[in-house]
Amino acid sequence: MQNILIIGAGKSSTALINYLLSHAQEEQWNLTIAEKDIELAKSKIEGRSTAKAVSFDVFNAELLTSLVSSNDLIISMLPASLHIHVAKKCAELKKHFLTASYLTEEIKELNDQFESNGKLMIMEMGLDPGIDHMSAMKVLDDLRDKGYKLTGFETFTGGLVAEESVGDNPWKYKFTWNPRNVVLAGQGTCKFIQEGRYKYIPYQKLFRRTEAIYIPDHGYFEGYANRDSLAYLDVYNLRGIQTLYRGTLRGSGYCAAWDVFVQLGATDDTYKMENVSEMTHRQFINSFLSYNPNDSVELKLAHYLSLDLDNGIMFKLRWLGMFEEELVGLKKGTPAQILEHILKKKWTLNPDDKDMIVMWHKFNFIADGKPRQIESSMVTLGDDEVNTAMSKTVGLPLAIAAKLILQGKIDLSGVHVPIKKQIYEPVLDELTSAGLTFIEREVDPT
Repeated sequence: MQNILIIGAGKSSTALINYLLSHAQEEQWNLTIAEKDIELAKSKIEGRSTAKAVSFDVFNAELLTSLVSSNDLIISMLPASLHIHVAKKCAELKKHFLTASYLTEEIKELNDQFESNGKLMIMEMGLDPGIDHMSAMKVLDDLRDKGYKLTGFETFTGGLVAEESVGDNPWKYKFTWNPRNVVLAGQGTCKFIQEGRYKYIPYQKLFRRTEAIYIPDHGYFEGYANRDSLAYLDVYNLRGIQTLYRGTLRGSGYCAAWDVFVQLGATDDTYKMENVSEMTHRQFINSFLSYNPNDSVELKLAHYLSLDLDNGIMFKLRWLGMFEEELVGLKKGTPAQILEHILKKKWTLNPDDKDMIVMWHKFNFIADGKPRQIESSMVTLGDDEVNTAMSKTVGLPLAIAAKLILQGKIDLSGVHVPIKKQIYEPVLDELTSAGLTFIEREVDPT
């Protein structure tokens, strides 16, 4: 028997756990789900004989050592900042390790230890990062193998509400992953390359610099830049490329409305606000506006940001209840924490809601002296609020990679991200069989 430890049983773990449970008997696996909320862990395994749930605290060193030592492969679904504690223990105890989070410099330093132990750690094995790496490298490697010259690569991913579940929601958006990360998205400075020139977008301008993206059969979306596209020059071996841009997708009109919160300072996470327990939604917005007892909050906001009172942006804010005299419902918090709490009231998935993952790549290259362009896209729907598209696209790559490692089909050691063919080819093949399919089309580059 082989033993698998999954640490964390949150929303993104559902598809991962279900896949491993469905293969446990034939593969002779025993699963342990370690979770702070033991009842949540139990609900994910439903009394299966091949799995057990245990209470977990990553800062309990004795418990962490015991769990890691008794398993062959560990998958961490903890918050990103906590992976290092598990990674160090896996390196020490010579265990394989997988996560969907970004590779950090601190974890890179464990490479030699994993390599000398003959064990494999794969980071960024989820959706974005993860499926984006694998699907992009498949096309990039193919173009290189044909001797074509790459001139541009752009990639966008979005976790959205499925079109059938939008209803009267003018944002066409609900939370499908960590709400805090959504509220804080884009802070810092974005860096990318456009037509051979390095470009930078400061946070306060980010949601005003958007790009229209067309997805066949699904229409237009808008994309804004991710923080540091330049980090992928070496990851994807793209030194010398003329355009490199990574971004996030949202529904049309989202970014202009979200920019209101950015310009107000409502996404600031650096200080605590006062009298939060008595604060209403309306007072939260008003706290960022100048004092004028004669003008309404709506009028002050419209004047401050040069908005029309009856335009689509104001309508989106009203739909969220931002001008209501409803208590926020927190005792304390930063502006970002308060905004997140307000947004959850309208942006939490209902039981019958379906989410949607949209991923889009654009490859520009020179073939036989002529410029050409390929676009590749994937659209995946969730089944309900539990079996979400986000859970599938984050969890399935991890589960498939775990199976391949335990079957001895990935002959690698050390710390990796999934950009090597022996990782991405079999994983993408199985994802395609599971319905996560990329559609490629060649378009006129002009």
